[in-house]
Amino acid sequence: MTLGQKFKRIMSNHTETSEEHPVSELKSHYDKSTNEKVFQAVEAILTRNDSYQVTSVSAERGEISANIRLPKKAFLVATVISIRPFETAVDFNMTTETALPTDFGYSQKTVLSLYDELDKQLPRIDRS
Repeated sequence: MTLGQKFKRIMSNHTETSEEHPVSELKSHYDKSTNEKVFQAVEAILTRNDSYQVTSVSAERGEISANIRLPKKAFLVATVISIRPFETAVDFNMTTETALPTDFGYSQKTVLSLYDELDKQLPRIDRS
């Protein structure tokens, strides 16, 4: 990762995971489970936490959107995609509402904590 990419990541109010992300912690997570079980696990994590208010659930599209109220206001979209039987990918896209051009890493920490919660519930597939 170049110095410019590091600076851009720090000075951002947005975090998005993807399969080819330059930061290894922010690469898509793959779980050894069915699409339905992974979707239910992500939905349970978001509804169980009082800071999250789930605004939309679309199992057909594999998306769950939620507003985060505390400690900072933010918007989160979780995407669950079945790759093959018993291999399901999970990605997050989060934007923090802030007057400054940065959230000081809040969105990245939140996404990483969601991945940690998911890893506790479902077996992860290492695709390194």
